[in-house]
Amino acid sequence: MVYQHRYLDGSPLALPVGKVVCIGRNYLDHIRELNNAVPETPILFMKPATALVGLDEAIRLPAGRGACHHEVELAVLLGQELRNAGADDARAAVAGYGIALDLTLRDLQNELKQKGHPWETAKAFDGSCPLSPFLKPEALPEPQAVELALRVNGELRQQGNTRQMMVGIFELLAHISTHFTLQPGDVVLTGTPSGVGPLASGDALTLSLAGHDFNARVA
Repeated sequence: MVYQHRYLDGSPLALPVGKVVCIGRNYLDHIRELNNAVPETPILFMKPATALVGLDEAIRLPAGRGACHHEVELAVLLGQELRNAGADDARAAVAGYGIALDLTLRDLQNELKQKGHPWETAKAFDGSCPLSPFLKPEALPEPQAVELALRVNGELRQQGNTRQMMVGIFELLAHISTHFTLQPGDVVLTGTPSGVGPLASGDALTLSLAGHDFNARVA
């Protein structure tokens, strides 16, 4: 199935499917659980458009590449171009909010980090960004105070609130836009709270954002 951005009511968005820009270490509790250093500025990395897949499709874990961890995150869809933007312009450019998984091959990532190598092969594989439909911005008037959670087989694994972010949503978008242009159809993942862990074949997932639940299953 070819991925397409959609709103919560199922209507398609007239936006291309672009890149996914991800933020590493934006929740202090997650930094601590992985024994990472607190960054002075946001850590940026990217996934290609081929990483995007709808949550209604089965999640496929890469075989033979070690543990694949879930990282639940608020996703922000861009509807306008941003370049060297301020926070107010960034807020006006948002076309929708969703919830996503930044799937991570943790064993491979740790190996790459030890060698000082980039993370892409651990983070940017096909299907590594399962993504919900989007809420319209007016449906989430206070996106910086939103609950998000992940349950795996009914067990609460991750829970957080976007107010716990070290760098806020619109400041993040503005910061990214000073390094490279954000284009309509791009998605920004804003970081994950603590509780990350491995997924296994057959797992049933429920991702929750602002009272909306989205179900997914691991193949």
